[in-house]
Amino acid sequence: MNFISFILALCPIILLIIIMMVFKRPAWQAAIGAAVLAAIEALLYWKTPVGVIGMAAVEGAAMALWPIVLVIIAAVFTYNLVCATGGMDVIKTMLTSVSPDKRVLVLLVAWCFGGFMEGMAGFGTAIAIPAGMMMAMGFDPLFSCLICLLSNGFPTPWGSIGIPTVTVASLLNMDGTTALSTMQVIQVAFFFIVIPFILVYLTGKGTKALKGMVAVCLGAGLGFVIPMLIVSYFVGAELAVVIGSVCSLAITVVLGKRVKPMPEYAMSASVEKKDEEAASKITMKEALVACAPFLFIFVFLLGSSKLVPPVNRFLSQFSTTVYFVNETSATTFAWINTPGIWIFLSAILGAMVQKASFEQFKTVFLATLKQMQNSIIVMVSVLMAAKIMIYSGMISDIAKFAIAAMGGLYPIIAPWLGALGAFVTGSGTSSGVLFGKVQADAAAALNMDEYWVVGLNALGVGVGKMLSPQSIAIGLSAVGGLKEDSKLLKMVLPYGAVFIVLCSVIAWLGTVLIH
Repeated sequence: MNFISFILALCPIILLIIIMMVFKRPAWQAAIGAAVLAAIEALLYWKTPVGVIGMAAVEGAAMALWPIVLVIIAAVFTYNLVCATGGMDVIKTMLTSVSPDKRVLVLLVAWCFGGFMEGMAGFGTAIAIPAGMMMAMGFDPLFSCLICLLSNGFPTPWGSIGIPTVTVASLLNMDGTTALSTMQVIQVAFFFIVIPFILVYLTGKGTKALKGMVAVCLGAGLGFVIPMLIVSYFVGAELAVVIGSVCSLAITVVLGKRVKPMPEYAMSASVEKKDEEAASKITMKEALVACAPFLFIFVFLLGSSKLVPPVNRFLSQFSTTVYFVNETSATTFAWINTPGIWIFLSAILGAMVQKASFEQFKTVFLATLKQMQNSIIVMVSVLMAAKIMIYSGMISDIAKFAIAAMGGLYPIIAPWLGALGAFVTGSGTSSGVLFGKVQADAAAALNMDEYWVVGLNALGVGVGKMLSPQSIAIGLSAVGGLKEDSKLLKMVLPYGAVFIVLCSVIAWLGTVLIH
């Protein structure tokens, strides 16, 4: 394979990182630069027709706006509305009543609740809503984003009722999702166990923070991944993260209550006492009212999923399939049964339960749009760049070179392709669509276990998702629209670098053991 083609194909991604890390420019400027460079290279080097480049860009923009931008605006709008109605104060009080220890709260909000949001809705909601909640509880905005990025990465292959894994299994005609999902859980298990410890370490800024928290961290990790493994093996991918996160939440609450707060990690005494007194006065009705939007999200997303076939089939008819570039690449837009619609509806119904006024709706919605404007540019530009790279053959050239160069050592870099796909598109599903067939073909050519190699793509997705410009933009938008893209990327990059190396180690060890 042509090494020059490989390097040139990587240039839009390299440029994006350089603009953010070296020149410290906002993510939206870096994303536009990457899209422009991708278009120029596609035209001049890959000889892609102008019409194909244009329509690829239109397809990317359309896919970004619906459903990704829709669902993120809906998620942030929901959070902002709950804050405006005072519901978030009640939720905060209930959480701090479990434990006033910041280490426990980080696990409850970012790890457990974030995992639940990923399993139910996906599309960045697991970053946006928990990050906003953490900031409302008094955590530093950038720290809140970092914690939620690290928490959100590895549950991604099971996001939005298992869509990424289900999509890949369907694309490759695999027998259901049980075998693939089970393999993926085995591959990511190490990270599910380790990340709670990392979150606590970061919260306390050192190993001292782990004192008294080892059992809680183990419970949060094992209580998440073991149910995921059981559900995957017996049922499939759809509810793996949902059930895993709920089990993890229950275990973390029980163990977290037993943690004696250390002074440096506890809420101030006055706040702690105030929250305990307030929590004791919260009635069941008040708790349900405060959580109403999130309860509606759970009901609507679960009720409209493939786990309820009659409803899912009925709603699926309200969709449009569009062929932007050619007749072999269809893009389907679901007009009703998409997470953004259900989250918006949940926000409105929940706020009505909380007796929000029309003026509050209007004010919060307009403020949310203003807060999200830069993130919208990022998401649209990144997807435009991704689609141009796909249709021009740039992504294909990257994959072909990787396979040819590595040979029998290919599993080592298989997660890197998954990470690349998630980094460019911000989506575990898109990464699977981009590289799932490549991974399966490589497994066949090298006589390796197909489920293992294809699963490695999802392993890499966990790293690419936490580093993605889209994820970073979503997190920053949720905590007030901070323009600290380069700083946040610099904060999360070392963890991503270590994680991707560990992914390669896991990939190689697993390959040796299987064969």
